[in-house]
Amino acid sequence: MITDGAVDRTVQNWIADEHGRSTVKNAIAVLVRVMEQAVRDGIIKVNPARVTGRQKLYQRAEDELLDPRALALPDREALAEPADALVATSHGKYRGWGEAVIFAACTAARIGEVSGCRVGDIDTTNWIRTVRHRTTPAPGGLVDKGAKGERVRQVPVIEEIRPLVAQHILAAGPDPDARMFTGPRGGRISTAVLRDATHRDDDVLKLGHEHLRRHDLRHTGLTWFADAGVQVHVLRS
Repeated sequence: MITDGAVDRTVQNWIADEHGRSTVKNAIAVLVRVMEQAVRDGIIKVNPARVTGRQKLYQRAEDELLDPRALALPDREALAEPADALVATSHGKYRGWGEAVIFAACTAARIGEVSGCRVGDIDTTNWIRTVRHRTTPAPGGLVDKGAKGERVRQVPVIEEIRPLVAQHILAAGPDPDARMFTGPRGGRISTAVLRDATHRDDDVLKLGHEHLRRHDLRHTGLTWFADAGVQVHVLRS
């Protein structure tokens, strides 16, 4: 149950809470030792507690605290660069990877919420998306769950991405439970699937977006919504 992502998020939260570097290092050291023994005993294959690049994580947290917009892409044009790069480096140049990234940023969605999005979740009359499904990693593979914290929310689908959304609805077919975004073989999308299929980490570094990781597409979307006048208490959903 202890994943790389869970450890990364925990360390980032400690850093954001302004715990000292030695405190974080000493706390993680205990978990590293325990997980290392689990690897030796054959319980797990890889030690998830070996967090690399802690200095960069500190710098990242400090940048965000000083300037909340530091981790957000400035506009749609800047978003198109990494989206196109993902397509270009993927096997078969599958456009779905880039379109999933654009949808995630423009709707302030987590990747699991992009994967969980169904045709029936999109109201094309009022162009509102109801976030009620998500796909999340679990022991044995990916599983489908309800909205995070069971908090169903509604998000506007901005005019710029409506043609993209309409195209995916048409491709998915009339079934309201059909997934809007999938891999090239129809599989579910996750952060790991996207990273492995597209060389995402290398691509964003080459473009100079070294901070663009994990939930930063959601961070970008939330920043854009805030700039458009959406109230903070709404964004916290």
